[in-house]
Amino acid sequence: MQILWLGNRKHAFVFLAVALVCLALVQMGLIGAGRMVMGVLSQKIIPIYRVDTGGEKKIAISFDATWGADYTPRLLEILREEKIKATFYLAGFWIEKYPDMVKKIAAAGHELGNHTYSHPHLNSLGEEEIKKELMQTHEMIKELTGKSCTVFRPPFGEYSNKVINVAKDCGYQTIIWDVDSLDWKNLSAQQIHQRIVEKVKPGSIVLMHNAGLNTPDALPGIIKELKGKGYKFTTTSELLIRGPHYIQHDGEQKPKDGAEGGRTTV
Repeated sequence: MQILWLGNRKHAFVFLAVALVCLALVQMGLIGAGRMVMGVLSQKIIPIYRVDTGGEKKIAISFDATWGADYTPRLLEILREEKIKATFYLAGFWIEKYPDMVKKIAAAGHELGNHTYSHPHLNSLGEEEIKKELMQTHEMIKELTGKSCTVFRPPFGEYSNKVINVAKDCGYQTIIWDVDSLDWKNLSAQQIHQRIVEKVKPGSIVLMHNAGLNTPDALPGIIKELKGKGYKFTTTSELLIRGPHYIQHDGEQKPKDGAEGGRTTV
């Protein structure tokens, strides 16, 4: 039995469905079967959607780069003016097309993340194919910038135990997001702004795209409002908990000490 996890909303649907199945099994007297289903669910590995910062107002803005680069210089200019570092998750075919832009992003001090080479549906690939997707991009980034990536974002936010385990074997922590700007849908700058500022909370990881049509127009206002609310901005890696931790069912990374439940990943 394998469950595909694509986002927080689907997390809720999966858990509700399993709970209903288990309840039905218990009512039918099949308690052992219900325990088996719950056992299968408990083995599902969850990636990081956000981080427990203990209430500290820190968030990470991230940009996926899979098409176009025309707006990237403006985004870099805004981030420089605001003294903010972000994480750019780069696809290998994008790197091949825009190697100079990769160097500029790295030279500006931003974190580089791995977004696979060809942006495939990883759940449909075998372990060796997944590894090739990751390591090909890893080596490309290292050759261009001298930096080794440690964070990985699966295309489309799709993952499975297989994907996360292969990524871990390649030295990567799998990162999703808890705030989606939907800028790839060409929402207006105001719509992007509203979506982000209304959904952000301490420890959020925000998804944006370097080629979003109205992303450059939305970004300054988002930063200004969130700074006004006391938020500080950091890279994905700097946001993460480095010590013992677990990831609870909704994807929040939490410190292990004093915690109950969850799945320890260190």
